[in-house]
Amino acid sequence: MSWKRRTLIAVSCVVALVLSAGGWVIVQHDFDIRAERVTVTGGAQPLQGTLALPERGDGPFGLVVFVHGDGAATADRDEFYRPIWETFARAGYASLAWDKPGVNGAPGNWLDQSMPDRAAETEAAIAWARGRPDIDAGRIGLWGISQAGWVLPQVAVRHPELRFMIAVGTAVNWIRQGEYNLRAELRERHASDDEIAAELRRRENDLSLLRAGASYDRYLAATADSPPMSADRWRFVGKNFRSDATETLAQLRVPTLLLLGEHDLNVDVAETARVYRESIPASLLTIRTFPDASHNIVTFDLDKPDSLRSFLVALFAPRSLYAPGYLDALREYAAQPPNH
Repeated sequence: MSWKRRTLIAVSCVVALVLSAGGWVIVQHDFDIRAERVTVTGGAQPLQGTLALPERGDGPFGLVVFVHGDGAATADRDEFYRPIWETFARAGYASLAWDKPGVNGAPGNWLDQSMPDRAAETEAAIAWARGRPDIDAGRIGLWGISQAGWVLPQVAVRHPELRFMIAVGTAVNWIRQGEYNLRAELRERHASDDEIAAELRRRENDLSLLRAGASYDRYLAATADSPPMSADRWRFVGKNFRSDATETLAQLRVPTLLLLGEHDLNVDVAETARVYRESIPASLLTIRTFPDASHNIVTFDLDKPDSLRSFLVALFAPRSLYAPGYLDALREYAAQPPNH
């Protein structure tokens, strides 16, 4: 066989492999949903949202309203939510989420919001959705992650008619959560005792400034943070660092599913589980903990954004990012009859 022919065969094989891989990626990112961009009105400002309807059927469908965690977030959290939306669609539910204010061209600035502001925003989204003919107003639930733990209970207490509340990796007390997160991340990178002590002193200094209502200039002059928080972030933390969900959870009468990752570096899941059990009637509460799962209920080894393996799994098998059983747990819970 001539070298030209061998080269042609090799190139053809590479091209076929690339085309095959490209086709696989397209299939894996083709979720069984109809995603529609919407403008949610009725709140402090319009919200740029995505309504993900089941691929088939005219409805009316149940609805899961999504509440983001901390940070700038697009409606689908950079596609991270899409496998979850597909999961709820298979249970007969649409999903609604929105770009945080100031993100992706949305009006406003999410760092101007308090947790009550975020709860009011969520209530406005529920009211807006109830006006749509393709949404069943009697089958609306909540899904929220992390910082949403200070938002979901406020909404659910004011709306006991909600079908369910699904809380993922939620904390109870802002200050305790921050210390737990700091200690856990330091342990994860095997920090020395001296380094841990120094970081705790730095943190306590910032808390003293927050408790004193210090201005941003005073914070900059006194902090050891490297880099320091932005002015917007400092104001945001100042509005919210006293957040605690304990009293609100004690008033909750909505069926609740609490989902926790055993290897959560952000939230003390043992404390969260204990407080939820002490606060919510056992008949309304289901708790499930996933072994070797992260804060996001992603397999811990894959919850590393700079990892090539994580990137490849997200590209070629995005549903496989999540801990085994997580998506099934969501679908099965949503599909149960009311008052489960």
